[in-house]
Amino acid sequence: MEHRFRVIVMPRKDLLDPQGRAVKGVISEMGIKVKDVKVGKVIEIVIEEKDEGRAWETVEELSRKVFSNPIIEDYKIEKI
Repeated sequence: MEHRFRVIVMPRKDLLDPQGRAVKGVISEMGIKVKDVKVGKVIEIVIEEKDEGRAWETVEELSRKVFSNPIIEDYKIEKI
C-alpha cells in the first residue's frame, strides 16, 4: 500500500535565514514592502508500506536524519 507524505522544512524561528534575507532584499528593491521572508523546502515522498503507523515512523526518521538539520531547521509532516 502506498502512503503519501509532504514534509515542510523551515529554518528555526530564532535563527537567521540568509536566503530569506536575500529574497527580502530583492523584493524590497522591487518596491514591495514585506515584513519578513523565510525560505524553506518541501519534500513529497511515497512510502510503500502495509502499516500506516510504520510509514509515519519512517517519514519521521527520514525527516529528522535526512531531510532536515535539527540544529537549524524545524519540520512538519502532512499526509497527502
